[in-house]
Amino acid sequence: MGTADRRQREKEQRKNQIIDAAERLFFSRSYEDVSMDEIAREVELNKATIYLYFKNKETLFATIVLRGIGILKEKYTECMEKQAPGIVKVALMGEAYYQFSQEYPDYLRMIHFYGSERFSKENPCTAEIGKGYGTCRLILRDAIKEGIDDGTIRDDLDPFLTSMYLMISFMGILSMENKWKLVIEAEGFSYKQFASEFFRFITPAISSAGMSHKMNLKDLASLESFLTEPVASEEKKK
Repeated sequence: MGTADRRQREKEQRKNQIIDAAERLFFSRSYEDVSMDEIAREVELNKATIYLYFKNKETLFATIVLRGIGILKEKYTECMEKQAPGIVKVALMGEAYYQFSQEYPDYLRMIHFYGSERFSKENPCTAEIGKGYGTCRLILRDAIKEGIDDGTIRDDLDPFLTSMYLMISFMGILSMENKWKLVIEAEGFSYKQFASEFFRFITPAISSAGMSHKMNLKDLASLESFLTEPVASEEKKK
C-alpha cells in the first residue's frame, strides 16, 4: 500500500471514529445538550481537527441520520427482493419500519428530529437525507405497483399517492408522543398492539376485491399463507 492510500485510509478511520463518538453522545442526549467540545473529548482529538472533517455540529448530526436511513433502506430492499405478491411486500415493509423503530430507536428519533425546523435547509446533507428517505418511499411505491400488476392491490389507486399515505402513516405512528401512548395503554392496549393493528386496518383499504381482509404478518413473513383469522385483541382493563 502506498503512502497516499495509507493516509486516505487513516483519514477515513479518523472520520468514522468521530462519527462513532458523536453517535454515542447524540444517542444518550438531545441535540442541544451535545457540544463539539464534548465530541472532541470523547474521540480524544482537538476540536479543530473535528472541523477539518465536519463543517459544524449540524453536519455531523446529519451524517449519523444518514446511517439510520441507510439501515431502513436495506430493510426495504430485502422486502422488495422477496418472491411474494405486491400486497405482501407492502405489509412486510410496514413491519420492517416497525422493527427498525424497535431495533434502532435512537436512529429513528434522530431522523424525525432532523425533519424539524431546527435544521437549516442550506445544509448539504439535507438533500442527501431527503433523497435517502425518498428512496425508501420509492421502493414502497414499486411494491404497490407490483401489487396492482399482480392483482393483489386495487388498480384504482395511484402508487405515488398511496406510498405517501403509507410512509406518512408509518412516521406518525412510530414517532407518537408518549402522552398518546398513555391514552392507548389506559384503554387496555399495548403500543405494540396498536402499531400492529394498523396493518389489519390499512390492508383492506388497499387490497383488491379478491383479497382477504384478514392478514397475519407472521404468516406474511413465511410467504406460505397470509389469509388467516385476525389476531385476538388483548382484554381491556376494567
